[in-house]
Amino acid sequence: MSTCVTRAMIGRSRRRKDDVVVVGAGIGGLVAALVLAAQGLPVRVVERASAPGGKMRTVDVGGVAVDSGPTVFTMKWVFDEVFAYAGTEIEAHVGLRRAGLIARHGWQDGSRLDLHASIDDSAEAIAEFAGPRDSDGYRRFCADTAKIYRLVEDSYIAATRPTPAQLVARVSRHGFGAPFALKPFSSMWRALGDYFTDPRLRQLFGRYATYCGSSPFAAPATLMLISHVEQDGVWLVEGGMRRLADALAEVAAGNGARFTFGRNVTCIQKDRDGVTGVRLDDGEVIEASAVIFNGDVTALAKGVLGVLPSGLKATPAARRSLSAITWSMQARTKGFPLTRHNVFFSNDYRSEFAEIFKRWSLPRDPTIYICAQKRDDFGHHDSGDQAAIDPLLCLINAPAIGDRHHFSDSEAEKCLDAIRDVLQRCGLQITETMTPVVTTPTDFDQMFPMTGGALYGPASHGWTASFRRPGARTAIPGLYMAGGSVHPGPGVPMAALSGRIAAESLISDRASMSRSRPAAISGGMSTV
Repeated sequence: MSTCVTRAMIGRSRRRKDDVVVVGAGIGGLVAALVLAAQGLPVRVVERASAPGGKMRTVDVGGVAVDSGPTVFTMKWVFDEVFAYAGTEIEAHVGLRRAGLIARHGWQDGSRLDLHASIDDSAEAIAEFAGPRDSDGYRRFCADTAKIYRLVEDSYIAATRPTPAQLVARVSRHGFGAPFALKPFSSMWRALGDYFTDPRLRQLFGRYATYCGSSPFAAPATLMLISHVEQDGVWLVEGGMRRLADALAEVAAGNGARFTFGRNVTCIQKDRDGVTGVRLDDGEVIEASAVIFNGDVTALAKGVLGVLPSGLKATPAARRSLSAITWSMQARTKGFPLTRHNVFFSNDYRSEFAEIFKRWSLPRDPTIYICAQKRDDFGHHDSGDQAAIDPLLCLINAPAIGDRHHFSDSEAEKCLDAIRDVLQRCGLQITETMTPVVTTPTDFDQMFPMTGGALYGPASHGWTASFRRPGARTAIPGLYMAGGSVHPGPGVPMAALSGRIAAESLISDRASMSRSRPAAISGGMSTV
């Protein structure tokens, strides 16, 4: 693969524009651009889509923008810190309200359970649902997941990527037994059995593994911390999640970042000293002394962009995370009372994940997530009319094989029939549906190349999975990475942290280079 380096580039003057190019305006790229621009660095963001957001996208259905990407906003503190870089607050740009009800869950036997922001309210609901023993188990579960989160928040989540030994050293500062409290060697599903006797509750809390695109039967129990993240606060974003991406772009632009949409970076250019810029699909070359790549690491690892950082490995197909099939629609519903976030479970959870990860097939009895974005956490419709048409996102998990299997319309329709059957057994009927917009793993692979449609980078299966994610720095000077396929992992707040870490790494490296230069140049001024 060409490195996009010419003799003229190698031989030219080493004086370059002090620009940073961010490739991709997903959440990681937007945060990196905001942090750098707020620090006074010239930043240019190049995005091949027509708007910012990456996976945080909307789909037009009959003139209504339906949130069709991430729909749950947590870890608000991450964005408090990001907006603080620019001397502002997230609330000045995005309308937020803390949810009192996290999600409503339904099973095909007709049972139903609400998970509340209040631990006491949830414990009371679980006692009525499954009995006092599981209610007590839930309280122990909350205490343990909070402890796991506290142990890794500063040592792993918000820090540059540690090695296993470094993480153990950091966590051990909290006590000799602290590393074992992370439960790294137990699967999530097995660990949940220590808290819950009711298999429906193991399903409910095992589902948090899918937030990392993983199976609860293979993901480490450490990922139970995701439950604490939601318990710590789920926020409803006024106008939909896309508003968050727009706000990040607006604040970054207000601090001097420039955005170019509808253009594609085809090559990252470098010479013997490191990055020199990028080339676009129309041949334009943007000179830069640093590039932050906000895309899947597999694209870099396979040399698609003309550079091949040593030590960077592509994600094998067998280690890809979940993909999805989504239906963005407008519809009326009856029966099951929808809230903002709703989950309808399959009858056989183990078989569902075996079909996806082992047989690479669509589940015959899928678990279904529905986001009713016009409803609040207690089911009240924005219009005040409970019978109003709802913009809905309906999602099931699917195998990430979009690069080798074309998901046909007939497959999607057959899958939708299975979904209707599950929903009906759970008590929900969807009626008067406007023709939905369907997105399959094939479509996701086209939107996010080299992924097969995987939405979370590599799956978090096994205790070493988190350490296989690369960090922000690469072996090529001036080339950095951000996004859900790098440290600290997938999801909106994690992608945001990856962008911040990439930006801070770049700033730190430049400061280090400045300190390594001579303190003064004859006839010039002192360097700092």
